[in-house]
Amino acid sequence: MKRLLLATIALSALAAGASAADLPSRAAPAPIIAVAPVFTWTGFYVGVNAGYGWNTSSNNNGYYDPLLGYYGGGGGDDGGFVGGGQIGYNYQVGQFVIGAETDIQYADIGSNGGYFGSVYGNSDSGNWFGTLRVRAGVAFDRALIYATGGFAYGDVGNRNSFVFPGVANYYYDNGNSTNTGWTLGAGFEYAFTDNLTARIEGLYVSLDSDSNSYLYSGYYNRTDKGEFGVIRAGLNYKFSSY
Repeated sequence: MKRLLLATIALSALAAGASAADLPSRAAPAPIIAVAPVFTWTGFYVGVNAGYGWNTSSNNNGYYDPLLGYYGGGGGDDGGFVGGGQIGYNYQVGQFVIGAETDIQYADIGSNGGYFGSVYGNSDSGNWFGTLRVRAGVAFDRALIYATGGFAYGDVGNRNSFVFPGVANYYYDNGNSTNTGWTLGAGFEYAFTDNLTARIEGLYVSLDSDSNSYLYSGYYNRTDKGEFGVIRAGLNYKFSSY
C-alpha cells in the first residue's frame, strides 16, 4: 500500500512539471539594437568655393626706343579674389580615401607695371584657371586630411597698351591666352552631415610662360610667368552612397 502511494505521488509530480513546461514563457524579449550606418566618403559631390589668390612670379616688361631715347620697365605681383565651383568623386577603402576632382575658377590675379616716357595702361581683368586633379587622403570618421595634384590650365595673361607721345607709333597687345601646367596642394575636409561637407584647401599652380617680343622703331619684350598660390574655403553636397 505504501509503495502504491509513493508511486502515485511521483506520477502526479511528473504530470505537473510537464504541464508547467507547456505554459507560455514570461521571460522578457531580447532587446532590439539599431545599428547606425557608418559614415563613408564614397560618392559623387558638387560644390562651390571662394578664397584669395596671389601671383608668385615676377612678370617682366621692358622696351627701348633708340630714336626717342625712351627706356622703361615694369612688373610686379598682384593678388585678389578667387572663386568658382567643383565636382568630384571619392572612394573609401578602410581609412584611405582616393578620388578625382575638376574645378573652374575666376581669378582676379595678375601683374601690374608702368613705364616712363610713354602713356601705359595695364588691365588684369577676366583672368581664370581650372584644374583636373587626383586626391588621396586619410579619413578619421567624418574628418579627412588629403593631398591633391594634377593638370592645370588657364589664362592669367595681361592686356597692355602703349602710346608714344609725339610720334605715330601705337601699340596694343591683348595678352590673353590659355596655357597649361600643373598644380599641387593639400586640404582638410569635414562632414557636418551625411551630405554636407566643408573644406579649406591650398593650391600652388604653375602655368607655361608667355614670352613675346616686338620690333617697331624700338624694341618691346614681355614675359608672363603664370605661377600663383591659392587658399580657399569650399562647401560640397555629397550624394548618398547607401
